[in-house]
Amino acid sequence: MIKKLVAILMTCILLLACALGINTWRKSSRQIIVDAIAPVEVNEGVVAAHLSAAVKLQTISSRTEPLLNAQHFKAFHQLLEAKFPKVHASLKRELIGDLSLLFTWEGTDPTATPILLLAHQDVVPVAPGTEAEWTEAPFSGAIKDGFVWGRGSWDDKGNLMAQMEAVEALIAKGFKPQRTVYLAYGADEEVSGARGAAQIAALLKARGVHLNFVIDEGLLVLKGVMPGIAKPTALIGVAEKGFLTVQLTSNATPGHSSMPTTQGDGAIGMMATALKRLDDEQLPAGIRGVALDMFETLAPEMTGFSRIALSNLWLLRPLVQKQLEAAASTNAMLRTTTALTIVNAGNKENVLPGKAQATVNFRLLPGDTVEQVMNHVRDKVATHADHFEVEALPGAVNASKVASTDSAQYKILNKTIREIFPDVLVAPGLMIAATDSIHYSEISDHIFKFSPVRANSEDLKRFHGTNERLNIANYADAIRFYQRLLDQLASH
Repeated sequence: MIKKLVAILMTCILLLACALGINTWRKSSRQIIVDAIAPVEVNEGVVAAHLSAAVKLQTISSRTEPLLNAQHFKAFHQLLEAKFPKVHASLKRELIGDLSLLFTWEGTDPTATPILLLAHQDVVPVAPGTEAEWTEAPFSGAIKDGFVWGRGSWDDKGNLMAQMEAVEALIAKGFKPQRTVYLAYGADEEVSGARGAAQIAALLKARGVHLNFVIDEGLLVLKGVMPGIAKPTALIGVAEKGFLTVQLTSNATPGHSSMPTTQGDGAIGMMATALKRLDDEQLPAGIRGVALDMFETLAPEMTGFSRIALSNLWLLRPLVQKQLEAAASTNAMLRTTTALTIVNAGNKENVLPGKAQATVNFRLLPGDTVEQVMNHVRDKVATHADHFEVEALPGAVNASKVASTDSAQYKILNKTIREIFPDVLVAPGLMIAATDSIHYSEISDHIFKFSPVRANSEDLKRFHGTNERLNIANYADAIRFYQRLLDQLASH
């Protein structure tokens, strides 16, 4: 009997192994075949000098002071006019909300649906006290070791200047778009985009504009970041997570610290309990939606167990999901995340405070809503509900729509990436941070978040961090990318 059971068990294991192997083998590559194209000529010295000059201008935006550093933004506008005379001679330029820019390149076919290229002028400040840690001064715009160094070189003046260089070059060649092309450059993306992108989108909507295609900063060409993949991987953001900040206030009777409560119902105790529940009992994760599409696209390109596991989620989903949840970057793709960001309570060591406040930030997965998350928060404070105030702070927004990967627009973007970066794989991805493009969701169904920038794990630390820089050869490829993209999109 035991031998028979062992034989049955071994047979089952063998059949399961065969099923896993066959299913893995059947998952064929989704990468499109693209003919090689000759790279257009880009004068790296000239374009690097233009970007360097842009980085030197400290266009730091403020949520509360709309005109902070206005002189730097205006100097940036003057720089664009000086360096890109053909753009300013051929395109209509409008100033929106004091500091944001909208350029219109009229197409020859008024019936063709227009397209939009986005970038932003503003940059984040340098963290106080870290200035000495920079290899080159944060706003030096230094050109050294094959890089342009400084705040904004990557985020996002690199994209903005590359787009302008591309349009300037196309005009010089006599190119005339069939579709109208818009270039929109907000001045407050880093502080919500309410004064820039939101106003530009509202203006275009009021004019009856519907956009065939929108591209904004976003996911990158990543090397050595995706486990099991040797090749660089270009991820196209087809959706963007939503944003919600909740302020919690717990109220209690203040008193003397010599007679503390014993029931955990002081303001700090109640807040601590609520925050621990929010942190421990987060919204559910799942390999679904954009994340599922990404992994199914990349699975055939992987090696080893990664390929087997992602090709057989029907069996190995719990194991794969557990591993993905263990890393912050992949966990963020699977769920609406919860981040405890600010806590304030008390002002004297011998006084029990009557109030404690905390701020919790959520990034919403497509499919989850602001109201669902608010209900989740209320549930976690239910034990002391009578003592809590729960408020959604301004700026809450649901996740964006998911752009179709079956669309002609996605296919052109995919093709363009493969032409300019022939060594890369391409897959859809989820943008976990916020961009200006979310403001355009009412006037386009095809919004993509992709920056033609190569990066590895070390480079990612420079994003909003110390020693931000952009490789000049990569920058030249970004210019080629936008030229090719405009040539293909605006000619159809």
